[in-house]
Amino acid sequence: MSYIGRFAPSPTGLLHIGSLLTALASYADARSHGGQWLLRMEDLDPPREMVGAADNILFTLEQFGFEWDGEVVYQSQRHTLYHAALDELREKNLVYLCTCSRKDWHAAARQGVDGFVYNGACASKNPHRQPEKSAAWRIRVPNQVFEFEDEIVGRYGQNLADEIGDFVLLRADGFWAYQLAVVVDDIKQGVTHIVRGQDLLVSTPRQMYLQTCFQAATPHYAHLPLLVNHLGQKWSKQTLAPALDLAARETLLRQVLGYLNLPACPDVDSPHDVLAWAVAHWQMARVPKQAMCTETV
Repeated sequence: MSYIGRFAPSPTGLLHIGSLLTALASYADARSHGGQWLLRMEDLDPPREMVGAADNILFTLEQFGFEWDGEVVYQSQRHTLYHAALDELREKNLVYLCTCSRKDWHAAARQGVDGFVYNGACASKNPHRQPEKSAAWRIRVPNQVFEFEDEIVGRYGQNLADEIGDFVLLRADGFWAYQLAVVVDDIKQGVTHIVRGQDLLVSTPRQMYLQTCFQAATPHYAHLPLLVNHLGQKWSKQTLAPALDLAARETLLRQVLGYLNLPACPDVDSPHDVLAWAVAHWQMARVPKQAMCTETV
């Protein structure tokens, strides 16, 4: 099977050391298998996006030596695909309108593995009714365990009905939910291998369920250990992770090689050469399984 991987940043901020680790690992895994490495901009939440971040992300990746295959895909230009996917699920009677306010349904819900488990209050209402207020679209989940073998984490699974509940595909404010958009895009782009952070591990069973709803194959997954600060918090915009310093490109790439347990790169002429070294020496089996604390970013 041909290998198609991808890197899918969100322009809510600039790339930081955690982003670089994911980019390098996904790139090295794809190239070491002779595969494609696609770039997708997940820009579906305008209120949270940072002006100019998308262009800055592309520029930063180029400066660090990354080369992607094909045109960059922007989720903000793919609403027609998401509407078609939702219509397909409606025809299969797998989705329903939900008018519950977050405050109300949280009050009647219990905690699950990724927030509150929706109690199904709107699941039995007439699916053809006109909502009396802004409504979200939820998908019905089965009382079934979805599990898979992650290349780094090992066996992982969830009973969606018990641990997640019916989840949102189109929000009441009109914005597409991550779970639907990412699955539709991965299917349309033919993605076969997904290398991403362990913060998204909890989302994978939901995405596997959607893949079965669309009769699509499940990709191979590898969820990378997170880089965290001394408080155990993932480095991100919210935890004030500094943007990558272009003047320290090789230093930062070598730092990430160390986090991934790759051999130290000898003196080279460019960041692109460091990436070539990473590809030549890539071994997924060497990647640590647990989060790593770093204060040097």
